[in-house]
Amino acid sequence: MKKPELLVTPKSVNHLNELISAGADAFLIGEKQFGLRLPGEFKLTDIEKSVQLAHASNKKVYVSMNALFHNEKIDALLPYMKNLEKMNVDGIVFGDPAIVQIKKESQLSIPLHWNTETTATNWFTANYWGRRGANRAVLARELSLEEVVEIKENAEVAIEVQIHGMTCMFQSKRALLGNYFLYQDKAMEIENRSSGQPMFLHDKERNNKYPIFEDVNGTHIFSPNDMCLIDELGEMIEAEIDSFKIDGILQEESYITTVTALYRQAIDAYMESPDLYEELKDQLVASIENIQPDLRPLDTGFFFKETVY
Repeated sequence: MKKPELLVTPKSVNHLNELISAGADAFLIGEKQFGLRLPGEFKLTDIEKSVQLAHASNKKVYVSMNALFHNEKIDALLPYMKNLEKMNVDGIVFGDPAIVQIKKESQLSIPLHWNTETTATNWFTANYWGRRGANRAVLARELSLEEVVEIKENAEVAIEVQIHGMTCMFQSKRALLGNYFLYQDKAMEIENRSSGQPMFLHDKERNNKYPIFEDVNGTHIFSPNDMCLIDELGEMIEAEIDSFKIDGILQEESYITTVTALYRQAIDAYMESPDLYEELKDQLVASIENIQPDLRPLDTGFFFKETVY
């Protein structure tokens, strides 16, 4: 049985170093001008330091370039990718086919991980991108556990699945969503819009608060709950899912570090003995519940329910 990679999104170089001690196997970092919804901003100098730290501990670093690029950004992609290859980055996470074409034309060797957020829903598409240069597919968050396992059984590439954290429900390249709701006098209102703090979209009918923020990539709205699968890892480990991701967007460093250590314990326990994992998992869930923000209840995402669009 293959042990899955534990992939985490750190907020800084120092935080990455803490996460190494907490048991993370790999890290997803990058610059916001190229990557979407990153917990921290890592310039090239930060990426280089991160690679050195990670590789010294036999860990991996992937860089996010999964934005959709307009013409004015294209010229910046090749120099950036060349720098990443010189640093020995372990992979680039992409969504735009421009990344594939640039790698091919420039004969770069850096591995590619295909991540389009919502369209990685079947093994045919995963294999399509695999045959065009990707060696990993990051699956959509809207899949059931049964679908995830079925994709893994038929995929020609490695499979990555998010197991903890917020999930993005909506993205627009425009920074006008809040203005739209206010102009339309909708029932939902934007909290903190004018103060520069994290904003929340209120759905009073369902008593939900949706985290929302605007950055260089536009407007992003997140789920009202945090996904938590620490007590549901067994079947995915048995299916040999290659990578489990903890997304730390909009979370404190201490929270991400503690959650990483708990998932490390869960994975190691299952690899030692499924019975040991069964004995521990209720305790692990309780440990996460103890540090969970009051406004962020835990759930299992779409793993055990039908996706409704």
